[in-house]
Formats: sequence, C-alpha cells, structure tokens
Amino acid sequence: MNFPLLINLALALAVCVLLYRMQAGHVSFTKRVFTGLGLGIVLGAGLQAVYGTPSTTIAETNAWLDVVGSGYVKLLQMIIIPLIMVSIVQAILKLRNAASLGTISTLTIGILILTTIVAAGIGILMAKLFGLSAAGLSASSAELARGEYLQGNLAAAKDISLPGMILSFIPSNPFLDMTGARKTSTIAVVVFSIFIGISATGIAGKKPEVFQSFSEFVHVAHVIVMRIVTLVLRLTPFGVFALMTKMVAGSSLQDILGLASFVAASYCALALMFGVHLLLVAGSGLNPLRYVAKIFPVLAFAFTSRTSAGAIPMSVATQTARLGTPEGIANFAASFGATIGQNGCAGIYPAMLAVMIAPTVGIDPFTASFLLPLLAIIAFGSIGVAGVGGGATFAALIVLSAMDLPVALAGLLISVEPLIDMGRTALNVSGSITAGTVTSRLLGQTDLRVFHSDAEINLDSEERVA
Repeated sequence: MNFPLLINLALALAVCVLLYRMQAGHVSFTKRVFTGLGLGIVLGAGLQAVYGTPSTTIAETNAWLDVVGSGYVKLLQMIIIPLIMVSIVQAILKLRNAASLGTISTLTIGILILTTIVAAGIGILMAKLFGLSAAGLSASSAELARGEYLQGNLAAAKDISLPGMILSFIPSNPFLDMTGARKTSTIAVVVFSIFIGISATGIAGKKPEVFQSFSEFVHVAHVIVMRIVTLVLRLTPFGVFALMTKMVAGSSLQDILGLASFVAASYCALALMFGVHLLLVAGSGLNPLRYVAKIFPVLAFAFTSRTSAGAIPMSVATQTARLGTPEGIANFAASFGATIGQNGCAGIYPAMLAVMIAPTVGIDPFTASFLLPLLAIIAFGSIGVAGVGGGATFAALIVLSAMDLPVALAGLLISVEPLIDMGRTALNVSGSITAGTVTSRLLGQTDLRVFHSDAEINLDSEERVA
C-alpha cells in the first residue's frame, strides 16, 4: 500500500468510528444517515480535489470503500427474497380474504403505472423547456463503446412483448427465481408466495391443526427474518457514507459540465415528480412534510446505492414502523415497485432520451403522433424493469427500439449516467412508498398513531431510536 492510500483509508476509518460512536450514543437513525451522507460528500470531494480524475489512488481507495458500500448492498439483497416470502405469506394468513389481496394488488400496480405515465410527461416537458437534443453531442471512445454495447442488446429488447412479460411473472421454477436469476424474479417470488398463502388459508377449515402449525412456523420465520433485517439496517449510515464517497471521488466535474443541460433537466424532472408524489400523499390526508422526514433515510440509501431492489427491506421497515402502513401492503408496494412502474428509470429517462434522439432522424418529437405512442410504450415497457443498476438502460432500449429510434446515441450520456441514476433510483423508491402509502389510506388501513409519532425504525432490542 502507498502512503496516500493509507491516509485516505485512515480518514474513512475515522468517519466509521464516529458513526459507530453516534450509534452507541443512541443518536437517531436519521441523523446518522445524514451524517454519513454529508461526510461522504466531503471526503469524496476532497479526494477529487487532491488527486483529480482519473487517479490510481482514488481507484484503489474506492476498491476498499467498495467492501463497505457494496458489501452492505449485498447484505440487503441477501434478505430480499426471505423477507418477501415470509411477509407476504403471513399477510395473507392474516387477511384470509382473496378479494382484499386482489384490491391491494390492483391499487398498488395501478398507482405505479399511472405515476410512471405522469413521470414520462414531465420528462418530455423538461426536454422541451431545456431544448435537449442529441444532434450536437460528440462521442468519446467510452461513449462509442457504450453505443456498441446498447446496439448489441437491442435484439433482446425487441423480443420483449407485454404477453411475454406477463408470462415471465409466472414462476415455472420458483427455486431458480429465489436466486434472482431473472429480471422478473422478484415478482415471480411474490406470485409463488401468494399461492402458498392462499393454499394455506384454504385448509384452515378442513385441517385447522395443520393450518395452526403452519401459521406458527411462518410467524417464527417472520420474527427471525425481521431480526436479520434490523441487524443489516444498522449498517445503513456506514454503507451510505462509503457509497457516497466512492461516487463523488470517482466523478469527473468536466464530464458533468459538458452535459450540464441534460443533468439539470433530469434533476428538474425528478424534483417535479417527487412533488407529484407529495401531492398524492397530501391528497390522501397525510402531512407531506412529516412524510418526507420519515422516508428520507430510505431515499438517501437509494440515492447512494443505485438499487431499487436493495432498498426493499428498508422500504418495508420504514412503511410499517414509521408510516403506519400494514405489512402486507408495504411488502406488495416495495416488491412490485422494484420491477414495475419505476418513475425515474422507466418513466422520465426513456421519455427524455426519445425526445432528444428523435430530431436526429428527422422526427418532430412534439407532435401527438409521436407523443401518444411514446407514452403508451413507456406504460407497457415499465412492467418488469429490473430494480438493480442497468434497469434504466433496459427500459430505454425497449422504448427506443419500439419507436424505431437509434439506440446507440443513448451511449453519449454515459459520462453522467451514474450521477443521474442516483436521482432516478431515489425517485423509483419514492414512487413505490407512495403507492403503498396511498393504497393503505384508500383502504382505510393506515395506523395514524404510528404516522404521527416521532419514533423511528427500532434497530436494536435495547435501543428504540427516537
């Protein structure tokens, strides 16, 4: 190891020690996440200022930071499938009503897809206001390579159809889907869990002793899984710090400034769509400012990690412990929201790209003949978008290929892709939490005492973070 690397790691370790001491001192979870986020920005900017980009020292530092950041994300991904299964099965056992299950699913998915259409409209509006076009962009070797990669994946995107996507939700091999092998594995596991829950309720009257034994087993499994969730979530401030430091240190200010209009338009669109989420929450009768304060740690994690699927455990814990949403609705919203109707990745991003690229082939993107098919394709294409890094790229391929637009031009934005993807992922997670919150309110199942309390996620049996 060289001396500068040792200095960088010592600084990172000092921050981790500070975060640990804050936890031991019972400082609130939200404040610890804020601290990790802020110190990550400061340290990342400091590394960028000292070493510049590209830098071997920054690359080596980021490799060690990745142990903490990506390691935390992997731990969250580890518990996604067990959490989904036991939570949904237990929720169905409590519901004992298939009609309620259908209502919850319909409302949740409907809100996700409708908000994605609104997000696409906002993306189109921002592209118009900022005058975005791919016509004047130049390509570096990295951007050309990205364009070739997108072109190579075009065939897979063209093969996507709505009937095929719906079929992919059916778990022909549920054990394979438990490994997350397919883009729609999360939804397939949800479907499998629904079958288990409905089958169990079906024997409640005929074999009550078997049903009781199974219910007790699910309850015990749920308690253990939720304990694992709390253990992993304790690491959130550390993970957020490492991920943010790595992101800021590895970003190029010159590349960002070169595509400043696209970055500004993207974040304006993201901010407006987040405002739409708050309007929906306010319309359901909840205080939007209190709502934002309660979901901020989840959004901070999603922003730094760039994984909607990895945010599922924290999203569920936040919805149930801080927003008063029943566990069944929270799990449905978080699970569906990781692969269906992602407002940022499947709504805003492909809409902006389509509007930018259309003029390069002589198409006026601001005509009804272009916009109406675009919105319809985005709505259908938003079903089954992967909730991990790369989901936005796949959504863009689906939309651009369906609109007969050149997909390689999307590679011109690779230099600012990570920066924008952070905001997109946070909006995706915000959309799924909004869907769960509004669904819960519409069904009259929100525990308002929990929503109006100041308690946070309980991360320790000896510590109630407040």
